[in-house]
Amino acid sequence: MNFGTKALHAVKKTCPHTGALINPIYQTTTYVQEEPAQHKGYEYSRTGNPTRTILEHTIAVLESAQYGLAFASGLAAIDTITNTLKAGDHVLCCDDVYAGTYRLFERVKTKFDLSFSWVDMSCPQVVEQALCANTKIIWCETPTNPLLKLVDINMLAQLAKKHNCLLVVDNTFMSPYFQQPLALGADVVVHSTTKYLNGHSDVVGGALATNNQDLFEQLKFLQNAIGAVPGAFDSWLVLRGIKTLHLRMEQHARNAYKVATFLEQHPRIKRVFYPGLESHPQHVLAKKQMSGFGGMITFEVDTDLAGSKEFLKNLKLFSIAESLGCVESLIELPALMTHAALPVHERVKLGITDGLVRASIGIEDADDLIADLEMALEKVDKNILYHVMVDPYTKNNNIKGLL
Repeated sequence: MNFGTKALHAVKKTCPHTGALINPIYQTTTYVQEEPAQHKGYEYSRTGNPTRTILEHTIAVLESAQYGLAFASGLAAIDTITNTLKAGDHVLCCDDVYAGTYRLFERVKTKFDLSFSWVDMSCPQVVEQALCANTKIIWCETPTNPLLKLVDINMLAQLAKKHNCLLVVDNTFMSPYFQQPLALGADVVVHSTTKYLNGHSDVVGGALATNNQDLFEQLKFLQNAIGAVPGAFDSWLVLRGIKTLHLRMEQHARNAYKVATFLEQHPRIKRVFYPGLESHPQHVLAKKQMSGFGGMITFEVDTDLAGSKEFLKNLKLFSIAESLGCVESLIELPALMTHAALPVHERVKLGITDGLVRASIGIEDADDLIADLEMALEKVDKNILYHVMVDPYTKNNNIKGLL
């Protein structure tokens, strides 16, 4: 059964009582029991809800997993994984990662005697050298956020097995349509279902998928114990979005390739990061472990912070907004928005400059998106003398000439 058919038919949703084609929204908190401790599989909707169950089964099928779990947000899913750890454990993370993950790990979880290291996982030697005796999880995104570096999932899986730790892959950027981390050896897949799985900017959610039964049972216990679960309506909205995931992802990728090709040739663009371009240093790996290149593009405009802000403000079709993966095109400045939680020295080290722009390419007509970008770029001030990095916490803009 191919992906699009799975998205629609792999989990039977027809209501057995009414014949309704669409899975009902079970908007209930509790369930009547025939007698004490004798129920029909559901007791309380934090523990389980029929609409959420269908979503969890659907995500599992799409990720070629035996088990799926849904959460109130992507960070709730990430937090639940870290709650499988104990004091003294170590997590090895890719250095270019969603800033919310960085914030959770460094500013919350370290208080519980967990330690985290950040390395460039595009280099296998660096990863193995950074593993410790107490490393329990290798955590990666691929492509990374926002610089779209790729990590060889199969290589990491071999290292994780060799060192007796788990490999967790955040698959939000690619979705299960373009990338299947479990098939490449990962132990757990993470999603912000807010993004491509839902695709319509109307729900916040998260998900996990795994083939490890013992780990699933532990995560299922934590899901109930912590209680960061999605409501029935949120679950239903994600299910609705999944029905068109394969169609949307194809259009996202077609548009992104056209836009990336345009940007790569534009004189005001210093760098373009898109795995589908032959200029991407890991283009060969992209073709090996992904069936498509996705809808995310990151590029650097030859300007300073003021010019970058001017560029975004002049756009008409792109909306300045955090988040990604929806049908509308979104655009943002990582240094001031999604990655503002990173200390300025970390942003400098990673290459998150004041001119760096992240774009989530929607399903509009690509020619219209290109015309919008071209118009906005023409209006950017060309009299730029230097780049300035601004720390949003201290407002210190005295770091000049670093980039």
